[in-house]
Amino acid sequence: MLSFRMELPCLSLLLLSCLQSLSANNDFFTSIGQMTDLLYTEKDLVTSLKDYIKAEENKLERVKQWADKLDSLSAVAIQDPEGFLGHPVNAFKLMKRLNTEWADLESLVLSDTTDGFISNLTIQRQYFPTDEDQTGAAKALLRLQDTYRLDANTISIGDLPGVKHKSLMTVEDCYELGKIAYSDVDYYHTELWMAQALKQLDQGEESPLDRVILLDYLSYSIYQQGDIERALEFTKQLLALDPEHQRANGNLKYFEFQLEKLKKEAADTPPTEKKQKEKREATEKIKKPKKKFLTPQLPERKKYEMLCRGEGIRMTPRRQSRLFCRYYDNKHNPMYVLAPVKQQDEWDRPYIVRFIDIISDKEMERVKQLAKPRLRRATVHDPLTGKLTTAQYRVSKSAWLTGYEDPIIDKINQRIEDLTGLEMDTAEELQVANYGVGGQYEPHFDFGRKDEPDAFKELGTGNRVATWLFYMSDVAAGGATVFPDVGASVGPQKGTAVFWYNLFPSGEGDYSTRHAACPVLVGNKWVSNKWIHERGQEWRRPCSLNETE
Repeated sequence: MLSFRMELPCLSLLLLSCLQSLSANNDFFTSIGQMTDLLYTEKDLVTSLKDYIKAEENKLERVKQWADKLDSLSAVAIQDPEGFLGHPVNAFKLMKRLNTEWADLESLVLSDTTDGFISNLTIQRQYFPTDEDQTGAAKALLRLQDTYRLDANTISIGDLPGVKHKSLMTVEDCYELGKIAYSDVDYYHTELWMAQALKQLDQGEESPLDRVILLDYLSYSIYQQGDIERALEFTKQLLALDPEHQRANGNLKYFEFQLEKLKKEAADTPPTEKKQKEKREATEKIKKPKKKFLTPQLPERKKYEMLCRGEGIRMTPRRQSRLFCRYYDNKHNPMYVLAPVKQQDEWDRPYIVRFIDIISDKEMERVKQLAKPRLRRATVHDPLTGKLTTAQYRVSKSAWLTGYEDPIIDKINQRIEDLTGLEMDTAEELQVANYGVGGQYEPHFDFGRKDEPDAFKELGTGNRVATWLFYMSDVAAGGATVFPDVGASVGPQKGTAVFWYNLFPSGEGDYSTRHAACPVLVGNKWVSNKWIHERGQEWRRPCSLNETE
């Protein structure tokens, strides 16, 4: 008898070595770079699954051949059983079939062809994304929806700017997003995605989900947002499909009671008070023209999201005319006298410059190659403890690279020193970051404020005087670096770097440098940054007696 045991594909063994580096700290959704490994894992599992299907088909083909042969034999034998068995060979073969061959067939049918596939799946499952990853990716979609003002249908049909591989969401996908929002007590997004799932179901999409469960979530989420009348309408639709639905019947009575109560209160309100209330509501509903520039009164979150959408950039034509591009050699630095670099002004206050073609493709690939196995969930400085910790407002993975481990890193550090004129011996190591699904870093300061006296005490190198930021990939949509307080936006451009001072020469912090990394809407964002500290800059950037100079 043939053995149907499948061997573990060689590819899976190669993948294990890649995935083992991720097992200690998955958080796959926080890094697109590491998520690419999951595609190869899934491809290997599909190959293993196809091998299993082929083995099952071979087994079924043998069983079918056996059944066809016995069917023909039985058809002849039962026409004249005694005459058929009167032939001694037929009698012998009957005994043999029932005693031996049917037992062999039983073994064939019971043979387990799943061994190879199951063992492969079991081994690789330990490196699979977790519930936290799925929830994190779902919340990222909701974050992108809010930041870039996308409606549910736009996301569902995959109609996003700059996409190469359009992907459609199913009814179940929309339902899952709505459920995650519901479990997070986010009834606004629950309504949006349950309504989208219902819309796709009404358009004829096949799904194991029915309208009843969607209407149940939809009516309750609308009620929680205070719209009892609409909640009642959807509850009635639900009961038309399932009159015995216990919760819906209870909600129906409750919603009707609440509406009646509101109508009664409205009827009991004195006419004068009622008119004043209507007048106030009408005034509030008058929509003022939307301004395309930021005002100081806007909350920071609104400013941040507007800048991410390309709105509210506060650069006037007059200020724009004072920004220039140039060939730069940093006061005749010997490295750049004959081959100055291209530099352009990005902003005037704070002064932000961009260096163009400042890092080669070869260098960027080497930096990514060194960083990828070490990528871990990015941390932020906790002002209360003075230590680094993970945070929901920073969705990325990062790694630190030292100059002595690879000549390219040392070369990059020297380049930053030559172009800024600042000491690198006291700077932090090169940090490499890769952003995940909807990857972002909400508004923050790079320097330690006065209420954080121990911010960088452990380093013993003083405050962060300046920031150098390399962009190591182009981003199809989103991913800009924005400065909400001043209305500045700097787009990611592969091979370039931006530089700004966090501190005035006096040592005081420049609060206008508060900045953020916008969520990545489409694409894969890689950056690396160098935080340069005060110590060692005494003669390179002398202190000023004026607090803001």
